[in-house]
Amino acid sequence: MTTHLDDTARTAGPAGPAGTADTAAWSPPQEPDAAPAPGPGEPKRPLAARIWRGRPEDPRWARPAFLGLLLATCVLYLYNLSASGYANSFYSAAVQAGSQSWKAFFFGSLDSANAITVDKPPAALWPMALSVKVFGLNSWAILVPEVLMGVGSVAAVYASVRRRFSPASGLIAGAVLALTPVAALMFRFNNPDAMLALLMTVACYLVVRALEDGRTKWLVWAGVAIGVAFLAKTLQAFLILPPLAIVYAVCAPVPLRKRFSQLALATAALVVSGGWWVAVVELWPASSRPYIGGSQNNSFLELTFGYNGLGRLNGEETGSVGGGGGGGTGQWGETGWDRMFNSEIGAQISWLLPAALILLAAGLVATRRRKRTSVTRGAFLVWGGSLLITTVVFSFMAGIFHQYYTIALAPYMAAVIGMGTGILWEKRSGIWASLTLAAASVAAAAWGYVLLNRTPDHLPWLKWLVLVGGLAGALGLVFAGRLPRRLALAAAAVSVLAALAGPTAYTLSTVDSAHTGSIPTAGPAGASMMGGGRGGPGGGDGGFGGGGPGRQGQQGQQGQQGQGQQNGGGLPGGTPGQGRTAPGGQANGDGGRMGGGGAGGLINGATVTDEAKKLLGADSENYTWAGAAIGSQNAASYQLATGDPVMAIGGFNGTDPSPTLAQFKQYVADGRIHYFISSGSGGGGAMGGGSGDGTSAQITEWIEANFKQVTVGSATFYDLTQETTG
Repeated sequence: MTTHLDDTARTAGPAGPAGTADTAAWSPPQEPDAAPAPGPGEPKRPLAARIWRGRPEDPRWARPAFLGLLLATCVLYLYNLSASGYANSFYSAAVQAGSQSWKAFFFGSLDSANAITVDKPPAALWPMALSVKVFGLNSWAILVPEVLMGVGSVAAVYASVRRRFSPASGLIAGAVLALTPVAALMFRFNNPDAMLALLMTVACYLVVRALEDGRTKWLVWAGVAIGVAFLAKTLQAFLILPPLAIVYAVCAPVPLRKRFSQLALATAALVVSGGWWVAVVELWPASSRPYIGGSQNNSFLELTFGYNGLGRLNGEETGSVGGGGGGGTGQWGETGWDRMFNSEIGAQISWLLPAALILLAAGLVATRRRKRTSVTRGAFLVWGGSLLITTVVFSFMAGIFHQYYTIALAPYMAAVIGMGTGILWEKRSGIWASLTLAAASVAAAAWGYVLLNRTPDHLPWLKWLVLVGGLAGALGLVFAGRLPRRLALAAAAVSVLAALAGPTAYTLSTVDSAHTGSIPTAGPAGASMMGGGRGGPGGGDGGFGGGGPGRQGQQGQQGQQGQGQQNGGGLPGGTPGQGRTAPGGQANGDGGRMGGGGAGGLINGATVTDEAKKLLGADSENYTWAGAAIGSQNAASYQLATGDPVMAIGGFNGTDPSPTLAQFKQYVADGRIHYFISSGSGGGGAMGGGSGDGTSAQITEWIEANFKQVTVGSATFYDLTQETTG
């Protein structure tokens, strides 16, 4: 028996004196699917019973199944977690710094001496830094908060879908999210995307709640969620604002004037929750705070609207390593309507995307005749609008784009699938509904076959099982309204299992692998091939470390896990020196060379041996920075290995004008920096700024001409306390 209720029944209120429709339209609706309040003298159920049993009207299996889903998600995401060590050492170093210095915590500094920040606002770092402050610096302390964000996202998607549909619909939505490969990747990784995905999921849930009863508090809290998301990943948090605002302005069950006043209050909440930190940073004297990483003028606003803002759309990112997808091909992959489905992105997110689009259209058709305030249709518009606008922006953005960004789509896609299957299953007696369910099953099976066929050596039998199972289930769904209930349920179960088999296999491969560096990908080796052999980022030649970002799914990442930071860096839970070498990378155990060919060290960090660690640690308490290196990843590797601050010259790409040559000379004259760590790449190793007239190159040339060189294994250091006599 389905628990889906009609919108009219939910929103009807007491009639006015004349029983007018308008009076009923603006009456506060009843809480949908809410448990009835205990009657007079009836004892309130114990908390444990409410948690385990859920709503009294639910089937007995519903709440245990939901709790089981959360437990299974948590166990899945915790499995083999420590294999990734510090994951992205760029953010791990900032977490380490934040656990040592409250100033570094507030600003998101890469080092506790506050030379420069990461190129994002710091909110995503704060939970990890607090965890490290309590439990110490280790892989679990850094990554478990991300796992909990994943579990929270699954819970929020389930809760939103369950409010309008059956428990089974909520479970399907939650399972789809949990088993999406890119979600399993990023909810076990320390990039800002995990927090962003959680907060965007919560924002959509809150807007749907606001559509139910028109209460201002839900909309205000949605504004707060998006504001905090801005402090995790700047303007990406605003992608879904247009559909959320438009849907509420049109569909909310309150008068028009009140709708706009509520939206104004929500906007104010967004500005306050996201803007307070920005205001403090902009008003803080630049001389007493760290340089804003990623900016060219030491301005967070410039970073927000430039490098992290419009530059991501048009490819014009000053200080970036490249971009310019334009209308075709650039260093960050091909752009166009099919970008989410191509060989670079498809295996990360698109497994059920065709089915989701079919179900979204079906949901809107099924609710087309409902009244303006229909919450069911509003839910489709909220989640579906968020899915569509994010997909379109990701498909055509010409600037920096990485495969893991697509985690933002996963909650929206999951909710749409849960809602779509729920409403069509309810209407399955109609031939159009059963045929649409069958079409969604065929789309999922056929596209799953295509994606699995792109990695023919990985479980070669699975693609046939997915295709045959999906087609068989679809055949049963065509007659779902006429079959006995058990047979119809069996057909539905076969379809769901076939649809989830492919992403589940890739998810299991993801959690069974180590992922490190700045550009991780989900799935088995070869699942996400970036660029088809082009040079630079994404090319097989001159790519980033492990043969380009697309090859870091397993081989590149496992090679990094074995070599990156071994001994010195200390990958918790990893075995030093036993990882496979990434294609295009260098498996070396000497000193502290960059971890891959070309710009590899700026993307994946450096190897740090015990000898290098000992050298930097000598008398480190007498210096503000034990060392300085070009690029944040390179500096982060040494900082994590030694526990001492290491200055990142030029920020992440080595292209930020911080510090200037004059500032660096003054630091050296004041005895604040002990060693300069050479990347061994000539001009300082900076992308676009390590040679020529860039600040990083100027500093490198000055050091090489004036200070004593110290060699540890194959690594080169310069002792900034000993000038050469020549």
